[in-house]
Amino acid sequence: MTQANTHDASDLSASKVWLVHNESSGSNDEAALEDLRAAFGDAGLALVGDTCFPREDAPKPADLDAASADTVAIFAGDGTISSIVAGLAGWQGTVLPLPGGTMNMMARRLHGDATGPEVIARFREGLVNRIYPPVIGSRHATGLTGALAGPGTAWADVREAMREPTLTDLWNSATEAFAQSTSGAKVACLNADCGREEGYTAITLTPQQDGIEGAGYYAESLLDFAKQGAALLQRDFRSGPHDGLGRHRTMRIACPDGKPMGLLIDGEPYDGAVEEEFSLDTSKIAFWATADAR
Repeated sequence: MTQANTHDASDLSASKVWLVHNESSGSNDEAALEDLRAAFGDAGLALVGDTCFPREDAPKPADLDAASADTVAIFAGDGTISSIVAGLAGWQGTVLPLPGGTMNMMARRLHGDATGPEVIARFREGLVNRIYPPVIGSRHATGLTGALAGPGTAWADVREAMREPTLTDLWNSATEAFAQSTSGAKVACLNADCGREEGYTAITLTPQQDGIEGAGYYAESLLDFAKQGAALLQRDFRSGPHDGLGRHRTMRIACPDGKPMGLLIDGEPYDGAVEEEFSLDTSKIAFWATADAR
């Protein structure tokens, strides 16, 4: 796990928690929610708010302060976590991401492979750090887990179709995604010595302590494209043939064909331009992390 500024032990306190959950996320059934609520009680943490997002509005800093909440626990996927955190600008409390989505990249980054109740139990044992992790800055949004650029982003539509699948919608979205990834406009990194000039099907950008780590994914056969599509569906960007693009404080990504690029930030789609710039930043919001506290 990478982490930026940490606080000393005097800062490691949590007592009043506002829980946010998304009923459309991968693990958000009532049994799982009850297990979480019980775990908070067992850890001596009081629940002072409970929001089902997006059916209910996300809590704002004023709501949290009125309830004396010091922690927002978010039991949802990365896109929901990113959305909630974006609305907490200026709040002095701490965010606790819990694995409630499909890939749970932010929760894994902070807690490893622990389940929600296991993460909460670590508070009872004092196995927790308060950190300000490295993030990716862009003109669109702050990327907590990273960004993906290129025609491979079309596979995000397939992932959405799988939430409430019909055979027709799933087939149509998969056919379109395959066509886009095989013939869509590629993207290239404009930094010096940063991969293939002709570009890639997908470029991933991941925030690390010492820079944005770039990787360019290419495909040389239809089988490669199929494997890449399956990996993108699972947000498993380590699979498939790729080039390491190094680590940079800023990265400029462009479409050599002069077309707007596909763009995902924390798994959510944005309208990319012909060229986009990304920079390494530090989160303005604090997070509870437990993976390195054991």
